Amino acid sequence: MRGFRFGEPPRALQPFLLPAGVGLVTTALYTVFSALQWRSVAAPSWDLGIFTQLARQYAAFEAPIVTIKGDGFNLLGDHFHPLLVALGPVFAVFPHAFTLLVVQNALFGLAAAALTSGAIRLLGPLTGTLFGLAFAFSWGLQGAVEAQFHEIAFAVPLLALSLTAFLLRKWLACLLWAIPLVFVKEDLGLTVAALGLVLAVRSRRPLGIWLAVWGVGWFVLASLVILPVLNPNGAWAYSSSIDLLGIVNDPAALFQPQKGLTLALLLVATGVIAVRSPLALVLLPTLAWRFLSDNSGYWGPTWQYSAVLMPIAFCAGLDGIALLRTSRRHWLRGYGRQAASVSIVSALVLATTLPLFKLTDIPANFSTDRAAAANAALQVVPDGARVESDIGLMNYLVERTDVYWLGNHNPLPDYLVIDLQAGGLPGEWSSAQIVGTALHPGATFTTIYSAGGYEVARTR
Repeated sequence: MRGFRFGEPPRALQPFLLPAGVGLVTTALYTVFSALQWRSVAAPSWDLGIFTQLARQYAAFEAPIVTIKGDGFNLLGDHFHPLLVALGPVFAVFPHAFTLLVVQNALFGLAAAALTSGAIRLLGPLTGTLFGLAFAFSWGLQGAVEAQFHEIAFAVPLLALSLTAFLLRKWLACLLWAIPLVFVKEDLGLTVAALGLVLAVRSRRPLGIWLAVWGVGWFVLASLVILPVLNPNGAWAYSSSIDLLGIVNDPAALFQPQKGLTLALLLVATGVIAVRSPLALVLLPTLAWRFLSDNSGYWGPTWQYSAVLMPIAFCAGLDGIALLRTSRRHWLRGYGRQAASVSIVSALVLATTLPLFKLTDIPANFSTDRAAAANAALQVVPDGARVESDIGLMNYLVERTDVYWLGNHNPLPDYLVIDLQAGGLPGEWSSAQIVGTALHPGATFTTIYSAGGYEVARTR
């Protein structure tokens, strides 16, 4: 056939090949990291255990009662994330906690493919692909992968798809991809509202106003009605952490170094040019609740809190580049031609400080010295048992037992599982016997396994 070369992909598929490649590389590399982390029995937090219990409940067509958070605790009373019901069918087929890590990595890969597609249209194949890789392995996404699964996994691709549609002036697609964000986490309603306002101004159509109303409406409904009704304490659990009075009394608190570092990294990652785009305003709701909180864990660039900022910042960078190309100032047009390269170089410079760099020395960073002891401890706990645990082996128990976190007031367990080295226990709790006596006075615990810092005790 004329125009056809053997081995060359059909022309209709060619625009998708580079974005798909970036997406697959992103998913694969992050999954390698997750697998090594899992094999080394690393447990950064209890989040993976919490969301595994949620997925297990949804797979059984039951309400998301998560005993790690508390006896009978409905997780929809903690954060508003009904979109996580999508985990149910996946978990039903692959009923493992590790499944959630693969899902998150695949969602990040989807986001990388979407953003790369938009970048290629603006910057060309080579620069656009490198820009997409800079996003794919940005500090916010790497921090989320290292922290393991969190609900924001679903927000990242939705934002990337919506904002890429915005860049391509596909206003309806922008709105449709943004609509489900309100079902990922309650505060994202305000992010949707900010996007709606920017969409209204840029498109000069009422679609953006409707999107803004949708976002505000669901934020109000979730935070003032749904969460208080489902929360055991009858209130939105995180409203008290917003310390507006403290900021008024001490404005200098807004300039805390960790907050400054987060902002600096956002600017560096996008070559500063993101501030030229009105899409930068979509960053403000997330930055506001984090920086106004009295919880210092929200301020810095670590954990999963910055993942939702990455698609916004990088799409704002692309929009800023497009806007500078039409600037009247010669020097701005010149910088617009170089800004993407600044983002790419910044990603390379930051790479040595980020989690994926640990893959350069796997034995040192993903030690399996305790794996045999951990597996032996897990084997003495039967399926279906009621287990009280710290975070050490929690993520490895949730898929087959009923797990309670020992920091709550819980019913008497069948088994107590502790990690004396990395479980987060107070220093005075130096054995399973001491922990059991402290948590359940009058109950008798018998230690049936002790090795490698892990202990398993059974109630009589």
